[in-house]
Amino acid sequence: MTTDSTAAVFSSEQVRRARYAIASVFAVHGAVTGSFATRVPWIQDHAGLSAGQLGIALAFPAIGASLAMPLAGAVSHRFGARTALRGLLMLWTLALILPSIAPNLLTLCAALMVYGASAGMSDVAMNALGVEVENRLNKSIMSGLHGMWSMGALIGSAAGTVAAHLGADARLHHAIAALTLTTLGLIACRQVLDLRSEPDAKAPPRFTLPPRSALIIGAVGFCAVFAEGASLDWSAVYLRDVLDSSAGLAAASTTAFALTMAVARIAGDRVVDRFGAVRTVRTGGVLATVGGVLVVTAPNAALAMCGFGLMGLGIAVVVPLAFAAAGRSGPNPSQAIAGVATITYTSGLIAPSAIGSLAEATSLVVSFGLVSVLAFGLVLGAGVLRAGDRKGASSDAGRPAAAQSEPLH
Repeated sequence: MTTDSTAAVFSSEQVRRARYAIASVFAVHGAVTGSFATRVPWIQDHAGLSAGQLGIALAFPAIGASLAMPLAGAVSHRFGARTALRGLLMLWTLALILPSIAPNLLTLCAALMVYGASAGMSDVAMNALGVEVENRLNKSIMSGLHGMWSMGALIGSAAGTVAAHLGADARLHHAIAALTLTTLGLIACRQVLDLRSEPDAKAPPRFTLPPRSALIIGAVGFCAVFAEGASLDWSAVYLRDVLDSSAGLAAASTTAFALTMAVARIAGDRVVDRFGAVRTVRTGGVLATVGGVLVVTAPNAALAMCGFGLMGLGIAVVVPLAFAAAGRSGPNPSQAIAGVATITYTSGLIAPSAIGSLAEATSLVVSFGLVSVLAFGLVLGAGVLRAGDRKGASSDAGRPAAAQSEPLH
């Protein structure tokens, strides 16, 4: 947003309601992703795609998101934060319908590009509002918000799994899910902060490169998302192929990793408030590095699963803190958040294929050695998140006098 957001004064009750509202928005956003992911096999069969063609199609959400995210700031400036989020979230929830009705590769690529573009813009808008609520509460909430996203994704995945098990047509499933999530999203948006640009504020450019600060912060997010993508997509394969585990145990490792991430994010705000963003990420980097080393040296599945669990704990709060730091790193929060989001989306896109390519050239053990090296990058780069670090900061810094007089905790 390009608003002078500190100029807007809200009561403590409004801010509290806005916190729960934006948490609900995060959950709705995650539920769309979970709903889509479980029906990818149905969509592949419906469109008559080979594995290679499906891989091409699945690159288009990230392409659409990367192209559209820089536009989110201009949309928020033009319509105001609440109206922009309402419209962008509605586009995202309704876009869930598009992939399942695509009859071939070309239409599926187009559908997924729209799907990704709406996902990316709504992602930037909701993170910018999340940072604003965090500023006004003067305590960390971003980790918990991303934990709500993970919980929404798990709920959407669970519903999709049931639908797939029952043999439901994905077109019907996604139509019902889209309408339900659209309704829930519109209800939640009613209570988010209604921030608007100052009348004389200059409109941001419709498309611009991210600021240098966002690139540096994004590099830390890149390391975390790379480790996350590698673990989610390859942990089961690693246990099966390297450690000769059963299919059931291998699949359980992926579920356990996702649950670890969700729980750690929900609990992460307390840790961040106590120790600060920099110390939390630095310690998390140590845990993730130890977890990566444990994975590549583990003689059995149990130790490898412990390693993946440590990685999940270590990287869980990095992306939320990267968004928070980006939102405070300059005069244009949406532009900075869009820059970090673009970098992390790119990392999530290339991680699975990079791990696979390196494994084909060497081995999966070497691939996860690379993951361990990137996890150690969190230890080295944690200092760039100081912009989002509240430990030791004055609770009144950057807040209007009217807001300072009210107990926002």
